[in-house]
Amino acid sequence: MARWILHVDLDQFIAAVELLRRPELRGRPVVVGGDGDPTKRGVVSTASYEARAYGIRSGMPLRTAYKRCPEAVFLPVDAEAYLAASREVMAVLRGFPAVVEVAGWDEAYLEVEAEDPDALAREIQRAVLERTGLWCTVGVGDNKLRAKIAAGFGKPAGVFRLTRENWDEVVGSLSTEVLWGIGRKTARKLEALGIRTVAELARADEALLAERFGPRIGPWLRALATGEDRTPVSAEPYVPKGRGRERTFQRDLTDPAEIRREVSRLARELHEDLLAEGRPVVRVTLKVRFAPFSTSTHGVPVSPPTLDAGVLERVALAALERFELDRPVRLLGVRAELVPPA
Repeated sequence: MARWILHVDLDQFIAAVELLRRPELRGRPVVVGGDGDPTKRGVVSTASYEARAYGIRSGMPLRTAYKRCPEAVFLPVDAEAYLAASREVMAVLRGFPAVVEVAGWDEAYLEVEAEDPDALAREIQRAVLERTGLWCTVGVGDNKLRAKIAAGFGKPAGVFRLTRENWDEVVGSLSTEVLWGIGRKTARKLEALGIRTVAELARADEALLAERFGPRIGPWLRALATGEDRTPVSAEPYVPKGRGRERTFQRDLTDPAEIRREVSRLARELHEDLLAEGRPVVRVTLKVRFAPFSTSTHGVPVSPPTLDAGVLERVALAALERFELDRPVRLLGVRAELVPPA
């Protein structure tokens, strides 16, 4: 019996939950985001596979999604429904002899012992489908990183195995963007160094990477390309590092005084959330999205850590002072980093 890591990833999760409630929409392009009105500002939370065929992706402005597919069905976000469905799925997973680590609403890692991990993965798929009506993809790996990437190759509703033995064969010639943790911007920076593929990154000089990306991130990027990962699967409940509130405005804010009022309001709303958390704040970060769609952040430490509402508001406003408010503002967000739990 060998040790394996399975990464269970629910397919088009939010859209799939909506289709369970609205089966008449099956086969149609469905987009979930904001209050479901694509004429308003907001972003896509998820899109069905039919909508993705039109180039619609998570994080895209709803208005852009509407331009790409005007005939799509747009639905409002219903977080409580998705949380309830997620709990059902995780309950199914915990019924298997495994260490289960919940990684989000729609994904989890399972550490298992199995002679045939692919057969176990298919058994998990059947159990989730029978109990919840939701399809999932299962990535099978010899560590968490490879299992996570394997799930991407298995989508939708498949099982894919990725281990040290087939790592180079499967991903070596692919773009570095295939690696979990490397996005388009980082991939472009790597390309400027002549590093385009996973194999090239695995062979790259760590000193060069450290010079370009920093002494911590540079070596980490190279290690990522080798597929090695020693992160354990933990059944401990997920504890967030922070909490945040943000708001997209239907009309751009141009008056600095109005922007300050909105930052203060977000800080006060966030304080109400933090009281339930009970952990003091060590840092406040303000996010500002300028029109048309460029985003910047600035953080300010909180010393000593506190849950005082007035201090949080003052620190958020201090962070605002670090921005040049020379362009219209379409979104503001305030995030608090919290003292780690004891």
